[in-house]
Amino acid sequence: MDEPTTDPAPGPIRIAAGLIALEALALLGAAGVLVVKTITGRPDEIGRALLGAALAVAGAVALAFGARALLRLRPAARSPVVVLQLLALPVSYSLWFQAGRVGYGAPIMIVALAVLFLLFTPPARAALDRDPTR
Repeated sequence: MDEPTTDPAPGPIRIAAGLIALEALALLGAAGVLVVKTITGRPDEIGRALLGAALAVAGAVALAFGARALLRLRPAARSPVVVLQLLALPVSYSLWFQAGRVGYGAPIMIVALAVLFLLFTPPARAALDRDPTR
């Protein structure tokens, strides 16, 4: 099991964790909007609309745990965070370029690319890379 360290997280990790926390808050907001629109509107399928909200909440929780674990310098946190950011890239591309929703797609893409960059900077790698002798 990866043991947390008491050392402070390097700047790139703190910035990445902050961006990830913002992503989590945005997903919670999106889930709230979906629930409100389901209640006040006329969705084709209520179950599908609420499932979308539940998935947004689950994603927000996963991102929040990832941000917290990164700040605690747990090496195992980087992989799930990277996977979630890589999954955000095709979503952002679809929103931005295919659906023409620049206001939604651009921030998602920019934040995902920034987090990926920050997690692979030399200070972040030094703090999060596992010791190969263990």
